[in-house]
Amino acid sequence: MVDVKICGLSTLESVDAAINAGADLVGLVFYPRSPRNVSVQQAKTLADHARGRARIVALIVDADDMALQYINKNVAPDLYQAHGSETPQRVLEIGALTGKPVIKAVKVGDVRDIAKAALYAGKASLILYDAKAPETLVNALPGGNGLAFDWNLLGSSRQSEGFILSGGLNPGNVAHAIRVTGAPIVDVSSGVESAPGKKDLSLIRKFIETAKAAR
Repeated sequence: MVDVKICGLSTLESVDAAINAGADLVGLVFYPRSPRNVSVQQAKTLADHARGRARIVALIVDADDMALQYINKNVAPDLYQAHGSETPQRVLEIGALTGKPVIKAVKVGDVRDIAKAALYAGKASLILYDAKAPETLVNALPGGNGLAFDWNLLGSSRQSEGFILSGGLNPGNVAHAIRVTGAPIVDVSSGVESAPGKKDLSLIRKFIETAKAAR
C-alpha cells in the first residue's frame, strides 16, 4: 500500500483529519514566504499532537545551522525535507547536525533534472520529485505551486527505488500518478486546499482514501 504525506499542515484540526484518515507522514513548512509557513512554536504544538501517530517532516528551504538547531530542539521532527538549493554536501551536513534522515526535493522539468537525483545517492535518505516552476510563474514558491510534471519521465524503472512523488497531485489524479510512476509514497499540499494555506478536510480524506486504494 502506498504511503501518504500531507504537507503544509497548520492546524490541529487538519493534523487530526490527516492522521485519522491514514496519513503516514505530516509535513510542517518553515519558509516565511509560504502561505503554509508555521512558527517554531506553532510547529511544536502540531508536532506534539502528531507524535507517535505519524512521522513528522520539517520542510526547510536553505535553512542555516542556527535555524536547524532551533527547529530540532523545539519541534524534534522525525525527518527533514530540504526543498531549496541544498547541495549534496549540505544534505549530509543537515543530517549530521540534526541526527535525522533528510529527504531532498528535486525539481523536475525534464529528464536531465531527474538525473540530478543521482548526486544525492548515499546522502539523502529519500528523493522527492516535485515540479519545477516555470520562470514565467510570478511569485513561484520552492514547492506547493500546484504544478505537475510529466510523470512518464520517472518511468517504471524507478518502481523498485524508494522515492516520493509530489507536484500537482490531488484526489482526482493521484491514482493515475501512482500507476504511471509506481510511487511508493505520494505527497500533497495545495491539492487538498480550498485556498492557499487553507486545508480542506474532506479533500484530505478523499486524497488519502484514493491513494491507499490505488495500484
